[in-house]
Amino acid sequence: MQPITRIRSWMKEHKEEAVTLLQQMVQCDSTQGNEQEVQQIVANKLSAIGFDVDVWDISGDELLNHPYFYSPRRSFKGSPNVAGRLKGKGGGKSILLNGHVDVVPAGDHKQWTYPPYSGHIINGRLYGRGATDMKGGNVSLLFALEALHALQIPLKGDVVFHSVVEEESGGAGTLAAILRGYTADAAIIPEPSHMKIFPIQQGSKWFRLYIKGRAAHGGTRYLGVSAIEKSTIVLSHIAALEKERNQRITEPLFQHIPIPIPINIGKIQGGDWPSSVADLVTMEGRLGVMPGETVEQAEKELENWMAGLGEKDEWFQEHPVEVEWFGARWLPGSIDTDHPLLNLLKEQYEAVMKQPPKIEAAPWGTDGGLLSQAAGIPIIVFGPGTTELAHFPNESIDIEHMIESAEIIAGTMVEWCETAE
Repeated sequence: MQPITRIRSWMKEHKEEAVTLLQQMVQCDSTQGNEQEVQQIVANKLSAIGFDVDVWDISGDELLNHPYFYSPRRSFKGSPNVAGRLKGKGGGKSILLNGHVDVVPAGDHKQWTYPPYSGHIINGRLYGRGATDMKGGNVSLLFALEALHALQIPLKGDVVFHSVVEEESGGAGTLAAILRGYTADAAIIPEPSHMKIFPIQQGSKWFRLYIKGRAAHGGTRYLGVSAIEKSTIVLSHIAALEKERNQRITEPLFQHIPIPIPINIGKIQGGDWPSSVADLVTMEGRLGVMPGETVEQAEKELENWMAGLGEKDEWFQEHPVEVEWFGARWLPGSIDTDHPLLNLLKEQYEAVMKQPPKIEAAPWGTDGGLLSQAAGIPIIVFGPGTTELAHFPNESIDIEHMIESAEIIAGTMVEWCETAE
């Protein structure tokens, strides 16, 4: 019997074990600083499969001083990374499987139909924070590996596993794993792609803008200059930059995305008294970075664009908007469209799903950019779940898609690493 047929039969028989594993992982609140419990579950599973497992708190000057290190914190005590290597028999290509366990906060629990860390199951979906982003994808990886182990299907190439922290705030966990030597010939990241294959992804960078005004009493507001009013000009100016940058995109894989490389303003603060003219507005946002463009090039374009505000309004000639770069960033990443791993993944998808996959560009960044640029590893994003549900109340995942993803990834590993039987 062919390995793929054996894998399918085994997964059908053991499906409930994967569901239980996902439930256990979702029931762990693994927000920033609380990842230890879920990482222990992953470490135990990898050890049982036969991996040499490495658990460590990320730290050290090499990481903290690395040009690609970005994080809102510099101490990661209590937030361990987990990585491991399953040695192959030799003579095959290696593969890296990368997933993150950190999740964003659940927010207002009253907006959830089921408690956010319950792992409640109904109508074929499992609910909870992190179910789709991306514990479901992690379980797909672990279930694929467990099938190969249980069926005693040895591989020629090594399998390297990353279970990392800090993806939601800049990728320090993946960078630490790279610096520790956990690399391979190519990588799959099962972020929630809605079962689409993403061979290319955008990057992003957080920024802060300071828009200045002149304070005055609200009763004589004409003597002041409202930073709030000036901020509306800035918003229009940013929208024009977003339009211009997106008009330059020619990559056909972005054609289904309404705004391939967005510039999002996510936070605005201004003023300190109802009867005063606001003299300062602060905006914080996310700048999308195009594939083929460096983060530094994107930063420079935004800075130059803000410097052009003086042509729109004389106020900005003497009071230019200050641009500050802070917090997280994600690097763009990609794999060649004719790369053998991409072709194998397409073939396995079609074998399992009985239809060709949709191939598109990722509308967001992942740790794949770090793998691509810091380690030179070609990356593909493919996994269960949808980003439309990530970070939202009632986050959930289609259990059947999680199992199908596991089968597709297991088959891809068999073909890429080659069986040693």
